[in-house]
Amino acid sequence: MALLACAPGTALAQKGPASDAAIGRQLDTLDYNYEIDADGDYQMVFDLDDERTQLVYVRSAIENYGSLSVREIWSPGFRIKQGEFPAVIANRLLLDSNSAKIGSWVRQGDMAMYVVKIDANASADQLSDAIDAAIKTADKLEQELTLGADEF
Repeated sequence: MALLACAPGTALAQKGPASDAAIGRQLDTLDYNYEIDADGDYQMVFDLDDERTQLVYVRSAIENYGSLSVREIWSPGFRIKQGEFPAVIANRLLLDSNSAKIGSWVRQGDMAMYVVKIDANASADQLSDAIDAAIKTADKLEQELTLGADEF
């Protein structure tokens, strides 16, 4: 179960055709406020203990590999203004991924996103734990790499 409360917001935006209603029901059970973005993913902003906020997405799409079905939880931690990630940043992300209990860093366009992959049929408590891991890990690295800025 996540230890953090979700920021006030819209309880449910208009559902897109690709949204997974089962995730919405789990988030409702957890009393998380969310919106559904244009991709059908569930977007939330959490208030953290130190007056910071953190953005997180629970993807509606399920990825499959053999008999495995996986859902992804994404949280941004760093944005590059242009070009490639500096080597020192890329290496820091790799080191953080190595020490993470669950999840790892990926590049998505101009952003470093922390991604936690869980079983597509995970319980609400397991989903909450994955969200908690994503937001705490992403915010911690955002603070480190941006000298305390809070963009996400």
